[in-house]
Amino acid sequence: MATRRTRSSTTTKTKRTSSKQAARTATAKKHDDAEHAEGGAKGVPRALWTGSIGFGLLQIPVSLHTASATQELRFHQLDDRTLDPIGYKRVNKATGEEVEWEHIVRGYEVEKGEFVVITDEDLQAADVEATQTIDIVDFVDREAIQPVWFDKPYYLAPLKRAERAYALFREALVRTNRVAIAKVVIRTRQHLAMVYAHKRALVLEILRWSHELRSPKGLDLPEEDLSSLKVGDRELEMAEELVTRMSSDWDPGRYQDDYREAVLQMIEEKARSGKVTEVRHPTEREAPAKASDLVALLRKSLESTGDEKPGKKKGRAA
Repeated sequence: MATRRTRSSTTTKTKRTSSKQAARTATAKKHDDAEHAEGGAKGVPRALWTGSIGFGLLQIPVSLHTASATQELRFHQLDDRTLDPIGYKRVNKATGEEVEWEHIVRGYEVEKGEFVVITDEDLQAADVEATQTIDIVDFVDREAIQPVWFDKPYYLAPLKRAERAYALFREALVRTNRVAIAKVVIRTRQHLAMVYAHKRALVLEILRWSHELRSPKGLDLPEEDLSSLKVGDRELEMAEELVTRMSSDWDPGRYQDDYREAVLQMIEEKARSGKVTEVRHPTEREAPAKASDLVALLRKSLESTGDEKPGKKKGRAA
């Protein structure tokens, strides 16, 4: 629940509600967000569109669903005198008058100050087939595509009477250890994508186009020759051992957004007590300057891990 600071003290007040009510509301919202993130109470997301996967001459009817949920903390802008929300107006830049949604259209600027009005029908008419088809153009090894190309995942679900073809395509990808490279139009924009099998589902992962990914060539990066950096076998062996000790099976449920949880906890405490929280400053960590420093830090890291894996000690179930 939002709060504001009074001009005469460091305590805060909530508008039209008590501190206990505000705290209960904040707690309930936090739990609701957690359920939403786990896909529990909110159910299956609605289909963005229905179309088909073009696999050679075979068409597999599918529906497209979002596979990710952004759990960002959303803050409202308020008037600090009354805590009333601040609204936004759509204003005509020439007249200064507010414009209603019914009069707002999409326009593309072809010359300075000259626009062509584009409707939804215009965009669909540009290529009707492309807007409803995941057009497979290639198959590549699953390990060939690095995560740096990944952008956004979607689930693909079979429509009625398409289960057999869907399962056939999924199993073919699994047995060949391949992913399908495709082109697809989502919300008026064509994307490069890959389709891969994930457990029982087919996932459509939007990829970045080659021109969207910047090259690291301009960065000041260390050479691959470690000897030129005076990195010896001893440091490398200790680093490898530390990686091995800290390794474990991938379990995304063991990790959580600690910063988001801390902010939500602060909001809950502030709603309950009305006190301004104390600002905590991060601890600065200096990079090792000498090879001997590297060895000492690696040794301390290995001693602190012991026989246990730090990832398992720190991880918490979602």
